[in-house]
Parts: sequence; structure tokens; C-alpha cells
Amino acid sequence: MSQQILKMVEESSLKKDVTVFEVGDTVDVHTRILEGTKERIQIFSGVVIARSGSGTREMFVVRRIVAGEGVERKFPVNSPRIDKIEVKRRSVVRRAKLYFLRERSGKSVRLRERRV
Repeated sequence: MSQQILKMVEESSLKKDVTVFEVGDTVDVHTRILEGTKERIQIFSGVVIARSGSGTREMFVVRRIVAGEGVERKFPVNSPRIDKIEVKRRSVVRRAKLYFLRERSGKSVRLRERRV
């Protein structure tokens, strides 16, 4: 009984139009940022290296290189702060988590593009 109640509560806070993306895809995450009273959209682009959780607790990690330094950011998939997720490129990967990319640099970070 309690599982059904939890499921009903979670369904109300799930997004209806979630973009389909997978680990290894290069994405642009459009995030709403509040600065004082103004609101603007900031784009964080990079490679999805992990997805975890399910339902309202589903998260994904995006990694990119800024000024030679690796930067990772974790986003909730169903967050109202996320305006949209654009898939720029799809890649062939053979793992669920791409944490091995953290130790790599230069050309060895590149992933093979998936043909559609």
C-alpha cells in the first residue's frame, strides 16, 4: 500500500517531456540561474559520464574541460531548474559509468560517434 502512495506522489513531480539521452552523449544542459531578482539561462555542455537513481531521484553527471581543468556537475533529471537538455552528439560506449575519462587527457578522452 505504501509503495502505491509513494508512486502516486512521485508521478505528480515527474516531468512530462524529458529528453532521451544516454551515458556517452554530449549534451547542453540549459539551467535557470537566479541572480537577485533576475533569472537567466546558463548552458553547461559536456559528456554524460553517469546516470543513477530512478523516478524523482534520477540524476546524471556531466563532465567538461574548462581551461585545462576537468569540471563535473550533477543534475537531477526532473528538476524544475533545468529548462531543457539538448543532445549534440551520440557516442558508442560499452560501460554504464565513464569514470575512467577522469584520468585521461587530450585525444584519449574522445569517444567514437554513434551512427544513426
